[in-house]
Amino acid sequence: MRDAMTVVEAAFSGALGAAEGDVETALDAGASAMAAAEAGWDEVGRAVVTAVGGLLRGCRARGWQDADVLRMVRRELRPEHVRLAGRLTADGGGDPTGLLTAYGAAERLDRFTVATAVLELVRLLGRLPGITPLAAPAAASGGTGHPMLRRIRALLAKAESTAFPEEAEALSAKAQHLMARHSVDEALVAGTAPGGGPGARRIGVDRPYEAPKALLLDAVAEANRCRAVWSAEFGFSTVVGWEADLEAVEVLYTSLLVQAEAAMRGGGTPGPAARRPRRKGGRGGDLSRDFRESFLIAYAGRVGERLAAASRDATEEAAQATGATEVLPALAAREVAVGRAADAMFPDTRTQRLRGRDHEGWARGTAAADRAAFHGPARRDRIGRPEA
Repeated sequence: MRDAMTVVEAAFSGALGAAEGDVETALDAGASAMAAAEAGWDEVGRAVVTAVGGLLRGCRARGWQDADVLRMVRRELRPEHVRLAGRLTADGGGDPTGLLTAYGAAERLDRFTVATAVLELVRLLGRLPGITPLAAPAAASGGTGHPMLRRIRALLAKAESTAFPEEAEALSAKAQHLMARHSVDEALVAGTAPGGGPGARRIGVDRPYEAPKALLLDAVAEANRCRAVWSAEFGFSTVVGWEADLEAVEVLYTSLLVQAEAAMRGGGTPGPAARRPRRKGGRGGDLSRDFRESFLIAYAGRVGERLAAASRDATEEAAQATGATEVLPALAAREVAVGRAADAMFPDTRTQRLRGRDHEGWARGTAAADRAAFHGPARRDRIGRPEA
């Protein structure tokens, strides 16, 4: 009788080594062997947990964090794979012997289907290439629980929930002002403390319309003295910067995406050119892809202009309050450090320019950006400015 680990290792090897045209056959053979293993299903589950743990360690050694792995599973596979991966990556997730049994019961799947899902997940994990590892940034004073960051998040949450554009804009403007001032304060504090430096974090850029979303993230990063590099094939951008600025970028980008989606859905009735023709069996009347892309490109470009202006205003205010001799050199030194760190991590980037093709989408995206609240080695692309 073959023990469970032997059966699982053979199934994993078959899934990972199969040529594209032979994948289905290899998965079926491996899943059948796992489901019918004489050692028993619970022992197979224990072996799967051990073997997948080895694959995950390999992913980490190649630069992937667990959050990145889960993002790739969500991007490339189905929701049931995401839930399976969550169970397999969770710390202290209970008795590994019963993991597959519990997963199958929760998903209402038979053993063969569970084993197939495991092997599909394994094929993705085992074939992830190496990526640039992330450096941890110097800790911000007060960390991510800093009272200022909590206040910024609260302002953004209110801006997203209000039905009144004027109120949202006032809340967002206040939040962006606080972000910029917090960044200046951090720069001054860091200037008197030894050690530390910029780091990086990966922020998901989800389908659809990834390029315009990456452009928006690039605009937010630049306004907050960070650098963003988009890895299109992996569905994320790596943002390089100081800890307080990285936190601000992620919070503001997430909020602006929510606002953009709401504006696209509720910003008035688009004209006929922005709608798809009706077709039998379709919903008809939906916004066209060109409209949505043009909307988001224009939105990102205009938001970038507004953010840059808000950042300049806050910097000038801080310089007047504390003396330009302290503020400007501190900020310049941090920007130089960010640029050097980004160039060291990504020496081979290129700039991609985006062009909107729908005039009405462009106009509505620009208008929505004017209303937005600011409260607040794979090929990698640096996203350039939009073109009308």
